[in-house]
Amino acid sequence: MIPARVGQMLIEARNLPSHVGIIMDGNGRWAQMRGLPRFQGHREGSAAVRRIVRASRRLGLRGLTLYAFSEQNWARPGDEVDALMSLLSEYLVSEHDEILDNGIRLAAVGDLSKLPPEVRGVLDPLRDESAKNAEMTLTLALSYGGREEIAAAARALAEDALSGKIKTSEITEKALHARIPSVAVGDPDLVIRTGGESRISNFLLYGLAYAELHFADVLWPDFGAEHLYEAVGSFQQRERRFGKVGKPATPLTSALDGAREKITRIAI
Repeated sequence: MIPARVGQMLIEARNLPSHVGIIMDGNGRWAQMRGLPRFQGHREGSAAVRRIVRASRRLGLRGLTLYAFSEQNWARPGDEVDALMSLLSEYLVSEHDEILDNGIRLAAVGDLSKLPPEVRGVLDPLRDESAKNAEMTLTLALSYGGREEIAAAARALAEDALSGKIKTSEITEKALHARIPSVAVGDPDLVIRTGGESRISNFLLYGLAYAELHFADVLWPDFGAEHLYEAVGSFQQRERRFGKVGKPATPLTSALDGAREKITRIAI
């Protein structure tokens, strides 16, 4: 675990977000801006994944969830989907030893049944091999959608109630939470989106109820450790209230008096 300085902002090792989610946006635009095929943008994005996983591990994050492929991404052109699946398999093979050697547990959420056999053939064994690792959990959101995840959890509760396994009175927020795979490592404390867009795009909808949001203008292939540190530093400057009353605000009169005093000193 390392503290880091971003400009004049010092990241505190004692006040880190436990679980960070990232919407990795901008691969296609990165490539188009350079006159390159979209596939090249995704390849550069894969290199960014490697950088950020390493930076997150060094920083001491307990959980990192990456939005790698959404349920809606299946509607993209077939050649792009095939390229993305190929890159995913390639990444899992290339990072196999690093994941295991650094105590990282690999997890995956989403409708994994839709993934091609070549992906499952490397994803599933690595999940099993790393299952007992406890330094950090890296979760890949694959064929994932937040609405779909909530619907699946609600369906599971309904089926349990119909079969008599639980009473309808036991369908509670706690019971629903227990059936949401993406919060198995805890609710996300910080959700980052790259690419300059300011929307959630169906990511971690249940868990981000009280997450802090950080929108970065940089495209994902250019996202580096310094951008992660900036997002974490911003998180550490915020007051998380979870619906409760926060710290007392500075009275307006005190703020005005302070401003007048400062102006007076400058005039003198």
